[in-house]
Amino acid sequence: MGNTSGIKMKDKIGYALGDAGGILTFGIIGSYLQIFYTNVLMISAGKVMMLFLVARIWDAINDPIWGMIVDSRKVGKNGKFRPYLRFASPLLALSAVLVFLKIPNMSETQYLIYAYVTYILYGMCYTAVNIPYSSLASVVTSDEYERSSLSMFRSIGAGIGTLASQIILPLFVYTTVKGTKVLDGDRLFIGVFVLSVLSIFVFQLCYRWTIERVKTPEGKANTNIKKTVATLLKNRPFIVLSIASMLLLALQQYTQSIYNYLFLDYFKKPGLYSLVSVFTYLPMLILIPVIQKIVRKTGKKEICAVGMLIAAIANVILFVTHTTNPTIFFIFSFLSGFGMTFFVFEIWALATDTVDYQESMSGQRDEGTAYAFFTFARKVGQALAGATNMNLYVSRIMQAYSEHI
Repeated sequence: MGNTSGIKMKDKIGYALGDAGGILTFGIIGSYLQIFYTNVLMISAGKVMMLFLVARIWDAINDPIWGMIVDSRKVGKNGKFRPYLRFASPLLALSAVLVFLKIPNMSETQYLIYAYVTYILYGMCYTAVNIPYSSLASVVTSDEYERSSLSMFRSIGAGIGTLASQIILPLFVYTTVKGTKVLDGDRLFIGVFVLSVLSIFVFQLCYRWTIERVKTPEGKANTNIKKTVATLLKNRPFIVLSIASMLLLALQQYTQSIYNYLFLDYFKKPGLYSLVSVFTYLPMLILIPVIQKIVRKTGKKEICAVGMLIAAIANVILFVTHTTNPTIFFIFSFLSGFGMTFFVFEIWALATDTVDYQESMSGQRDEGTAYAFFTFARKVGQALAGATNMNLYVSRIMQAYSEHI
């Protein structure tokens, strides 16, 4: 792979928009799907957990297959990965709308079947967009620091996309019934519909504003799937980063969903849920001007390790104190967000480096397949979060916290 650099601000913004478009719907899934199933469709918690498990099992089959399909595709005039953003993003938006569509007068079993079909469909559409999008970073530039910049902008895009589900929607989707705040399924559907349509427009901008500069040398296209998988299993940096990314997403998805219950049932102030994102993502705004200087001086791996240690300490203190003061809760949310920001900013740059290392080991370009396994690891983290926060809601939140309510 030749050295190809010289990206412009347009590339960075365009690449950031790709993750913003995906998170516009993915953030709603992470924040509201579980409570939508249990509190609106009235599906039992155990059946919801089984649904998430089955969906992740299917991801284990679907994601690598899609990655191999992407890798086997010849590079066209519009690039190898960008075309998927153009044609698959409308399908992703449609599937997100269907997930939160409540058909009246259905039984729990009928709702459960509908949930299986629509949620798994959404996962497949998300894979169709996200794997090519994630692979795109490796062909926009080959420069190490430009990739770090792309990773930072991707995280900024994700943060912007998350604001919709964690700051705007909480102010809109709850209604008061007999003095109690409850999730309004109709309002939630309207919010999902609007954000899904917006995501299509955002993905089209990502398609138009990015350029695939790094060309795959002839003879390096993925032609040996068995070799790819065997090499990935020996790629220690890739394996370690996949596990770390899985745990990071598990934490993010866990907090997004469980804090919904926490502010609704524990603090009794669901409107404050929107402030969690403010205090969690505020460190991003603070660190944006200096993050690249810190990375150049300290190193990506080192600063990520220190940052996650800070986040771990903040979350452990928050967990053991069981504070009933929202102000204290937000202070530790800020500290946790500050620590995680370094890893969140640099994770995709590290992933791109491991994909390049994969090429040095296998002698062929495997971006799609490598990112498919990387994406699957993150979805496992999502499933772990779903199972954990459901159990905690039933056994921990309602019992250990009941004495403080």
